[in-house]
Amino acid sequence: MSRFELALRGYRLTTAEILYHLPDHPSVLQSFIWQELDMAPKYPVLTKFLKFWETSLDGKLHSVRVAAREVITPAELKLYGHEFTLH
Repeated sequence: MSRFELALRGYRLTTAEILYHLPDHPSVLQSFIWQELDMAPKYPVLTKFLKFWETSLDGKLHSVRVAAREVITPAELKLYGHEFTLH
């Protein structure tokens, strides 16, 4: 399915800032930015990615901050009291 079709089905552009501990230096935090189309409020794509992270990568998760925005929004319509004609 294309990104456009996903956006029409209600998927939102989701950005997650993932803070994790460096494997060699656990007291140091590193930031990773993840961005994908996902369905709010359960975020199944992000959840799947975080499960993969916990099972396959060495860096232990510290925190995840999530922001989402609709990709396709209703257009704003403004009416003015004037009429213009073009030839």
